[in-house]
Amino acid sequence: MHQALYRKWRPKTFDDVCGQEHITSVLRYEIKNGAPSHAYLFCGSRGTGKTTCAKILAKAVNCEAPVNGSPCCKCPSCLSIENGSATDVLEMDAASNNGVENIRDIRDEVVYTPSQLRYRVYIVDEVHMLSTSAFNALLKTLEEPPAHVIFILATTELHKLPATIVSRCQRFDFRRIAAGVLASRISYIAKEEQIELDPAAAERIARMAQGGMRDAISLLELCAGGGGRIDMQTVDEMMGSVGRESILSLVSAVANADYDAIFEAISEAVAASRDLAVFWQDLIGVYRDMLVMKTTDQAARYLDLADAEAGELKALAARFTKGTLLAHCRLLEDALFAMQKANAVKRMVAELTLVRMCDPRLDTSLEGLVARVEKLEDAALTGTLAAKNAPKVEPEAPTAQKPSEPKQASSEESVAPSKAEPAQRKQAPAPSVPKAENGGRVLTRMRGFINCIERIRRENAMLASFISDARAYLDEQKRVVVILPNAFAEMMLEQNGGRDVLRHALCLELAREVHDRELLVETADAPSAKNDTIIDDILSAAEGVQE
Repeated sequence: MHQALYRKWRPKTFDDVCGQEHITSVLRYEIKNGAPSHAYLFCGSRGTGKTTCAKILAKAVNCEAPVNGSPCCKCPSCLSIENGSATDVLEMDAASNNGVENIRDIRDEVVYTPSQLRYRVYIVDEVHMLSTSAFNALLKTLEEPPAHVIFILATTELHKLPATIVSRCQRFDFRRIAAGVLASRISYIAKEEQIELDPAAAERIARMAQGGMRDAISLLELCAGGGGRIDMQTVDEMMGSVGRESILSLVSAVANADYDAIFEAISEAVAASRDLAVFWQDLIGVYRDMLVMKTTDQAARYLDLADAEAGELKALAARFTKGTLLAHCRLLEDALFAMQKANAVKRMVAELTLVRMCDPRLDTSLEGLVARVEKLEDAALTGTLAAKNAPKVEPEAPTAQKPSEPKQASSEESVAPSKAEPAQRKQAPAPSVPKAENGGRVLTRMRGFINCIERIRRENAMLASFISDARAYLDEQKRVVVILPNAFAEMMLEQNGGRDVLRHALCLELAREVHDRELLVETADAPSAKNDTIIDDILSAAEGVQE
């Protein structure tokens, strides 16, 4: 009878366990020194080696000739545990045996000494599925079991275990296995099983396994089911994926708003009977990688990508702003949930979502508005928007002088202005920096002052109400000039430490220290200083409005 590869290649000693050296080294030390714990708790995601290490530990504590803390796998004890004939090692699935009566049976059995082995070992898998009554029945036995009993509990959801259970066990957290380790292991298995596996396909399988060794080996067996060499195309066909290159091409089409390419990509995926849900998850994964590229300088630590793939992804991420990436991620997430609820309209959901991603005006969500504002701010900072909005002045056609008119001589002073006038008309009026009315100083608008008011509102709502209509500028010496709407607001700011609260909010927004002498508080002489909003800041910066 055929045996699944993940069972056939399950590690038999601690040396064979991949990616969990921080756990196997401790277990080996305890076995070597003859000091095993009375209860162990193995927690971690699926396929990371919890049950495997539990069985190896059961063999190691009963092995007649352990080798460096690992079982020898040759003595009668190891062989009996391996073939499942040892009655002193009991493996229980708590998902189907979660009642209090099952735990009472264990509690009644632990008083008896082992019949053949040195220790009686209880392996309880998915222990978080036990009922509350079962946990209560297990507490006392788990805390003070007989010297010949060892409990090994395994779970994928640690947060569901009572704290009283966790505190009675020696806890080990199993990590997700790195993609490089998974690729190396499945390449070794493929070589031993005489399966032709391309290195690129092995890396692809390792990334799709998401840190689980069992998933990686199962995917390898699935791809090898058709016979022949396993390459990237084979993996994509078996997993219903369209390949990373196709996904990157689709993202590039979104950046270019190329609707033909978008509809063509979806049409090809549907025609090839690809699962659009898997296709969509791959697309979300690429957006996640781009967001990592965009937000950190050490993206290589968080992405399992080759240098060529990282360079291509970085160039693609440079075409989006962070706000746009976040808005697209929200649209993709909502579309994935819609696909899971309505299988019949997956194609329509995918196409509509991609069209909305191409045109920001079609996205009315908060993330979409933030992306549009961010794009407007970037255009304002680079000056492209101000140049675009500058009025165009058409040059006037020269008028022919009538021959009957005598040529009038003029002085140099009168001719100079007439020559300079057309040149002045051709130049677009450049936006000037706003100046304070009472001092002739050159002031620049402090952007983000609305954020300072929101911080003050969380600490002192009354103070925020008095300065909510204020405007803030930076002078030539980088001092902050706050112009309040009236003298009463200035009086309230100067009382009860309001000035210090404002300075603290300014420090957080400007990311620098603002001393008391660097904060100038004035009152406005004109009503134009009122009703300042974040939209006013954006439009002023974008359109070059003169204050």
